[in-house]
Formats: sequence, structure tokens, C-alpha cells
Amino acid sequence: MKIRNILYLIFLIFLVTSYLFHWESGEKITANFITFALSMIKIVPVVFILIGLFEVWVKREIIEKHLGEDSSWLAFLWAILLSGTTIGGLYVAFPIAAVLHSKGAKLSVVFTYVGASAVCRIPMAVFEATFLGIKFTIIRLLVSLPLIILSSVIMGKILTKQKFVIKGE
Repeated sequence: MKIRNILYLIFLIFLVTSYLFHWESGEKITANFITFALSMIKIVPVVFILIGLFEVWVKREIIEKHLGEDSSWLAFLWAILLSGTTIGGLYVAFPIAAVLHSKGAKLSVVFTYVGASAVCRIPMAVFEATFLGIKFTIIRLLVSLPLIILSSVIMGKILTKQKFVIKGE
């Protein structure tokens, strides 16, 4: 039996035991796990269908032209705009990033997409502006995005120089 399966079994035993003996922390963990699992079941199948359609409908040449090695600085803008529309958090952004990379997007653009997906999704920015103010949101984006691009370019150059390859490609 693999170690991962043993850990799953231990987790399942903990959840069941928590309900049998009314351990408050275990019951909260179970409730949070069920809530998260249900939200994943609602989102992930649709996301994978959309990613599949993206992979089939969008030609590699288009990605290479706009986001590839010979693309201009506008590639980073495209990555940020695409990330702003990503709904579902990073568990949606990572599969999209993998498709972008497999279709020829350079690593720095892929890293910018992932970083911006964590920072500047439109629904999150609207929610934040509602509670913390538009000034705060604008300042946060104006500080975050250049740092994301800078770190993405540095990581992209280092990993490209080391001939980095994503496993599974």
C-alpha cells in the first residue's frame, strides 16, 4: 500500500472518529472538507471542459506569437488580462498555465499568469475595493504587478538557462 493511500485512510478514520466521539475540531475539519469538496465538484469538471476546448480551439501558433519566446512586453499584459478573468482560484490557474506552456508560451509569461491569477482576479478586486476602498486596491495592484512581472522574468531566465522542463510534457 502506498504511503499516500495510508495517509488518506488515516484522514478518513480521523473524520469518522471525530463524529463518533464528538471532537469539535474534527467535526469542523469534516465540515470544511465537505464544503471544499462540494465546491471542487461544482467547479473542476466545467473548468476541465473549458481547458480542453481551449487546448483544441486555440492554435499553438497564436500562443507562440502573442505569448512565446519572440513576443513583446505585451505578452505580460495579455497574461495579466487573462488571469483577471480566471475564476476558481489557483486550482484553475495551474491547469491553464500548463496548457499555455505546452502551446509555446515562455516561462516568464506563464509565471506572470500564475502570479497575477493569485493577485488580480476581477471578482476579488471588486470585492476588495468594496470593503477596503478603490484607492487601496489600485495601490496594491500598482505595487504587486510590477513585482510579479520582475520576479517572473528573473525566474524565467534562470530556468530557461538551466533548460527547465515541466514533467509530463
